Amino acid sequence: MREILGRRRRPRREGSSAQLDAALTCATAWKWPVLPGAGLAVSGVRGERGRGCACPDPECAVPGAHPFDPGLLAATTDTRMVRWWWTSRPAAPVVLATGGRAPCALSLPAVAGARALTALDGMGLRLGPVVATPTRWSVLVAPYTLERLGELLHAQDRVPGSLRFHGEGGYLVLPPSEIGTGQVRWVRPPSSDGGEPWLPDVESVLDALVEASNSAPDGGSRLTY
Repeated sequence: MREILGRRRRPRREGSSAQLDAALTCATAWKWPVLPGAGLAVSGVRGERGRGCACPDPECAVPGAHPFDPGLLAATTDTRMVRWWWTSRPAAPVVLATGGRAPCALSLPAVAGARALTALDGMGLRLGPVVATPTRWSVLVAPYTLERLGELLHAQDRVPGSLRFHGEGGYLVLPPSEIGTGQVRWVRPPSSDGGEPWLPDVESVLDALVEASNSAPDGGSRLTY
């Protein structure tokens, strides 16, 4: 599919949804394993979606933005399974199972993420896709193992405490999903040349983030918030 997730270029197929199209692009064109997220609970007489999670936990910390049924291990690139899931639940968030052969990610709180992106651009670092929710920004990187990540972190003197890593056994919600905090969108969309999107190496991104964080004039971190 020669299209960017969340940015349609032609009329949608009958019986399709933006989430289904996005999930199919991930699974078939990019070979990224996906599964539907828990989604938002339906409330009210009109069946409108609220901001609460559809999972059984009334105090869910990440409403709609996590796997539930099926679980994370069900993530697949199988076209028939993907189509069946989103035909049954067209509004379900698109969840990427990170690690293995799939992309991993580094994420920061939204304000810090915007600052980081400006800093990395200023360094001339080439970035791949960047995903944003109202609360966090995530930079997608090439797959890495937990062992390699541990080595990279050990080599750093200081790492921003607000930085999170989405690697093996993790997940990331992709556009055009809607979750409890709001709409998920691309800040930097993946390449639409028909092949798998290019991804930077985690070491180069981590080194640049640490440098940007530790360069605050007062000795603090620009990426704390």
